[in-house]
Amino acid sequence: MGGPALRQKIEERFDGRVLDGGAPDGMQTFLVEPDLIVEVCRFLKEDPELRFDFLADVCGVDHYPEENRFEVVYHLYSIPFIMRARLKCRAGDPPKVPTVTGVWRTANWHERETYDMYGIQFDGHPDLRRIYMWEEFEGFPMRKDFPLKGYKDAYNPFGEDIDAGGRDD
Repeated sequence: MGGPALRQKIEERFDGRVLDGGAPDGMQTFLVEPDLIVEVCRFLKEDPELRFDFLADVCGVDHYPEENRFEVVYHLYSIPFIMRARLKCRAGDPPKVPTVTGVWRTANWHERETYDMYGIQFDGHPDLRRIYMWEEFEGFPMRKDFPLKGYKDAYNPFGEDIDAGGRDD
């Protein structure tokens, strides 16, 4: 099943609530609202004609200065059918989407990484805490409004003062 058949199956199941994002790089992309992301993921994994059984990656994107600037991107792979798909989910500000750890257990680490770098909250996540940065770290380093030198603290005496930078979290 290729792109057109996958698009048709998604269209039939979700009746226009999931938008076709095209396939500019050869990977079929769908635009999904946060309240539908778990249902769409479960469908893609459990449908016997699709079986997207491997969550390859979850990452964040910051579209600053746009409204609803944060986006969560899911890269899926169907091992039995050798097929890829991408889901894009725009989050509000503050960014929050439901967790997909109930669909793929590996989402636990991917979502923690996305939280740690972008500050995107995953509702219902079983252990949402930093994975790279130490717990006392101020801010989220992949956000476009994060200062290039970081914030001044015990580990970074050359960073920007938090009060002067107007941290946004």
